[in-house]
Amino acid sequence: MATRKNAKPKPVPCPDCKGRGEVPTTVLVGRKRRAVGKQSGFCLNCLGTGEASADGE
Repeated sequence: MATRKNAKPKPVPCPDCKGRGEVPTTVLVGRKRRAVGKQSGFCLNCLGTGEASADGE
């Protein structure tokens, strides 16, 4: 009988971006830094992977 392969555990999604790898970032314009909209930005917590970091933060 062949030995069973163990399935890899499912990675935990990043709490900041919820597993997407992107977070909304406000776009600021002008000298008074007026907010004009939002754009998607790179998640700095998981570095765009969507998985929670292994260091426990």
